[in-house]
Order: sequence, then structure tokens, then C-alpha cells
Amino acid sequence: MKKIAMFIAFRGFRDEEYTEPKEILEAAGHKVVTVSTAKGEARGKFRVTAQVDKTVGEISPADYDALALVGGPGALEHLDTPEVRALFVKAAELGKVIGSICISPVVLAHAGLLKGKKVACWPEGAAEVVKGGGEYTGAEVEIDGRLITASGPVPAKKYGAALAEALK
Repeated sequence: MKKIAMFIAFRGFRDEEYTEPKEILEAAGHKVVTVSTAKGEARGKFRVTAQVDKTVGEISPADYDALALVGGPGALEHLDTPEVRALFVKAAELGKVIGSICISPVVLAHAGLLKGKKVACWPEGAAEVVKGGGEYTGAEVEIDGRLITASGPVPAKKYGAALAEALK
């Protein structure tokens, strides 16, 4: 069993970008730990709620096999912070699998983690991805080494499957 820290905005994460990969990862026998900026019940963009297991300050990348960012309207407001970026930089240094979907690859761009990487993301994030040295491909899902990115809610299941495959 592998452990995945899945980061969501406390308000405004994209429902299916959280639920669909989480279901696929759990069905593959992995443990998903939901991480956010506060404890309690996080609210998705539509109707999904999620219990936050740990706050950003309570996790160490060394304790996880993968770290993944969920997109949605609250993602950049809540997750594009020095604390979150530092956790993903550390995870990359440790060779962990890193996942990011929708607008959230912008967080990785701001962390300096996309240089020379092929990246899928929500089209509105493409300019920031390129500014961060990434190659925006327009694909639904991109796998570049230990980095897995996806363009949004439509390929959420494919993204979840790619994460599960990377953790084998």
C-alpha cells in the first residue's frame, strides 16, 4: 500500500478532480490522505465535501509516495503558497511521484518544478506553465518522468489511473 497526500483548497476545489482520482487510487489499494490549509470539512465547487485529514503544516513529503494537487477555483488562492510549494520541491528532491490537475500545475510552475517538462493543464494556466519553463502541450494527461499532469475534470479518471500506474 502506497500513501498519497492529496492537496485540496479548503473552499472551491474541483469535485471530480478530487473524488475520481481518489476512488481509483483507493481501489488500487492505496491510502489517500486529504491535505488542506485548515482542518474540518472542505467544500468543493459544486456539492462535494471532504474531511481534511492533515493541514499543510502537518505533513512531511518523506512520509508519502506521492503528492498531488487538485484544481478548481480555489486552488491558486489556497494552495499557491510558499509552504505548499516547499513541500512539492522537497517531494521532487526525494524522487516522489507528483501529480497536478487543472489550474494547479501553476503552483508547480511557481515552485520551479516544471523546467523542461511536458505539462497538461487548464488552458488559462498555460502562460504561467510556459513562464515557469514547462512545455504546455494541450494534452488531457501528460506523464514526464515522475510528474503527472492533467488538463481538468474531463480526464480526471485517466489522471487517477496514471497516478495509480506510476505507484506500481
